[in-house]
Parts: sequence; structure tokens; C-alpha cells
Amino acid sequence: MDIARRIIELRESIGMTRKEFSEHTGIPIRTLEDWEAARRTPPEYIPRLLAYQLLYEGLIKEME
Repeated sequence: MDIARRIIELRESIGMTRKEFSEHTGIPIRTLEDWEAARRTPPEYIPRLLAYQLLYEGLIKEME
């Protein structure tokens, strides 16, 4: 799976718009748009880091 598709799937899996995801993760919206459109390629660790962040936040919510 390519990086652009993985980022889109991560964002969609939590039901956020690009703007919401941008604000939530601190990634500038233009950067996120470029990544998702494959105009720019983020470092390969970015999708893993985002997935980890979302998983961690999900686990924290379950504990509350």
C-alpha cells in the first residue's frame, strides 16, 4: 500500500475531515493535502507514527 493511501485510510478510520485531522495531529493542512494527493511524499515513518498516535489515544479513551 502506498503512503498516500495509508494516510487517507488512517484519517477516514476515525471519521475526521482533513481540517480536523490537521488540527488534531498538528500537521499543516496543505502538507496533509499534498501527502494525500501524492504530490509530496512524507518520510516512511509518518504513517506508522500517526497510527501509533491514534492507537494510543484510543487506548487512553478506553481507560477513562
